[in-house]
Amino acid sequence: MSVKIIIADDHAVVREGVRRILETRPDWEICAEAENGLEAVRLAEELNPDVVIMDVSMPAMNGIEATREIVRRKANIAVLIFTMHESAHVTATANNVGARGLVSKSDATQDLVRALESVLSGGTFFHTQRQ
Repeated sequence: MSVKIIIADDHAVVREGVRRILETRPDWEICAEAENGLEAVRLAEELNPDVVIMDVSMPAMNGIEATREIVRRKANIAVLIFTMHESAHVTATANNVGARGLVSKSDATQDLVRALESVLSGGTFFHTQRQ
């Protein structure tokens, strides 16, 4: 049984990069891509993925609000925040709205797969903040 993943980011090049990283795992399936938070919420409700990889800064509805809405509607879906915004505030906010982890885009090559493995096993993954 494959793991279903939605990638939500307003930049196609980022979605493609994430897809390439995740293609290393044959048991993981990218079931959809979203260009904004509203689309991510709709797709999560329709497709019931295991994980949504969610950018913070997106049009129509930002990733924090979309995460809050997905967790409220479908608590079984793990949301992993994927952002360029590295701060204790963003990390705390992501945690407070129910995200199960946060990965910095600058750390994606070393942390994204590990973070997904962690949240899929019921854990969390909040990267260490840079000082």
